Amino acid sequence: MDQHVPGSSLTHTAYEQLRTDLLAGRLQPGEKLKISDLCASLSVGLSAVREALSRLTSEGLVVAAPQRGFRVAPVSAKDLLDLTEARVEIEGLCLKQSIGNANLAWETGIVAAFHRLSRTPERVPEDPVRINEAWASAHAAYHQALVSACDNSWLLRVRDLLYAQSERYRRLSAPFSEEKRDTEAEHRKLMDAVLARDADQGYELMASHFRLTTHLLLNGRLFKALDGDMGAAEPKLKKRPAQRHPL
Repeated sequence: MDQHVPGSSLTHTAYEQLRTDLLAGRLQPGEKLKISDLCASLSVGLSAVREALSRLTSEGLVVAAPQRGFRVAPVSAKDLLDLTEARVEIEGLCLKQSIGNANLAWETGIVAAFHRLSRTPERVPEDPVRINEAWASAHAAYHQALVSACDNSWLLRVRDLLYAQSERYRRLSAPFSEEKRDTEAEHRKLMDAVLARDADQGYELMASHFRLTTHLLLNGRLFKALDGDMGAAEPKLKKRPAQRHPL
C-alpha cells in the first residue's frame, strides 16, 4: 500500500470500488463482508474499509448488525415496490422543477443524451446476459439529463440515491431477464413530452416506465432463483387508476 496516499483518498478508493461491486451485483444480497478480506483485496487499511462500509450503510447498500458485522443489503419484492414508488414521487418533483427551469441548454442535453442511449446496445454482444457498461452509463446520463435543470440539491441527492438502488435490482436481474419491451420508444416518448413542457404527461410516462421495469423484474426468474424473500414473485404491482399528478 502506498504510504504517501492520504487516508481520505484510500477511503474514497475503497468506497468507490465496493459501491461499484455492490451495484454491479458482484457482491450478492446477504453476503457477509469480512473486513480482513476486504483490506487484502482492496489493498487498504482497516480504518479505510470501516469508513467505506459505514458510508455504504448510510446509503442502504450495506447493513450492519451488532456482533454480526457487515453484510450486503438484502433485496425483496416489497423493498423493490417501495423503492419504485419513492422514485416515482421524487423523480416527479425533480422533473417538475426541471421543466419549470427549462432552457435551450437543457433541451440540447436531453436530445444528446437520448441519441447516445439509442445508439448504444443494452447487452454485451458476446455475452447477452450481461448489461453493457456503456449502455448503463448512457441510461443513467439520459435520466439525469431530464432532471438536470432542477435546482433543488436535496431532491437531486435523494433522487441519485434511489436511482443507484434501482440499478442494483436491474443488475441482479440481468442474467435472468426475459423482458420484451421497446425501451427506446419509451425513452423517446418521455423525451418528447418533457421537451414539449408537458409536466403531467412527462410524469405519467416516467411513472409508467419505472413501474413497468419493476413489474418485469418482479415477474422474472430472479425472484424464483434466489432464496428467502428473493424467491417470491409476489406481491404484484397494483393497477393504479389514471390520475393527474400535481406537477
